[in-house]
Amino acid sequence: MTDLPSNPAALRRQSEATINQLCEHFAADHIQADELERLIDRAHLAKSPAELQALLEDLPAVTASSVPTRPPAKHIELHQTIVAIMGGADRKGSWCPARMTRTLALMGGAVLDFREVHLPPGTTDVQVYAVMGGVEIIVPPGVRVASEGIGIMGAFEHVASSVPPASDADAPLLRITGFALMGAVEIHERHPGESPRDANRRRKLEAKARRGARSRDG
Repeated sequence: MTDLPSNPAALRRQSEATINQLCEHFAADHIQADELERLIDRAHLAKSPAELQALLEDLPAVTASSVPTRPPAKHIELHQTIVAIMGGADRKGSWCPARMTRTLALMGGAVLDFREVHLPPGTTDVQVYAVMGGVEIIVPPGVRVASEGIGIMGAFEHVASSVPPASDADAPLLRITGFALMGAVEIHERHPGESPRDANRRRKLEAKARRGARSRDG
């Protein structure tokens, strides 16, 4: 008898819940950054609820007072490296980015999905290097994003919303820099759970509505 869940969606929800708990243990200083990254990778690869439960078995209990709503700066890892060499590397769901995340895609592909990430106040830096590979960065609407990159026989593309988020000095800022050499870096804005096709359809409808509003105002 297997302990696989009745459907993949149930396992995905449990995987996300497990990652949330791992991040709470990280904020409570129960695990270090390298161990957190390893456990998150195992959570993404888990095939059953038992595998996910095993990731938490040896960890102490987390009390309500041990994990603040916003982890202080000392609990945020300063540096993180994500490498995809002739393969793939994905960060999705409720993962924990560092203050500086360096991503290298060498003849491979990487996806950094920030739609379910709680960014701390201040600047979160992402340095991206795509060499004959590709890196896709997905951000939710309303998050401030600053990007600056170079495409050498490649592309460094930022598809931003035409309506910028409200300026707030205390709001998180995601700053993305780097270069693409015979590769591509693409920064897209999508709602949580929104597919690329749905996002394109939404942007077209929003642009049409804005044109209609300008026409009526004129």
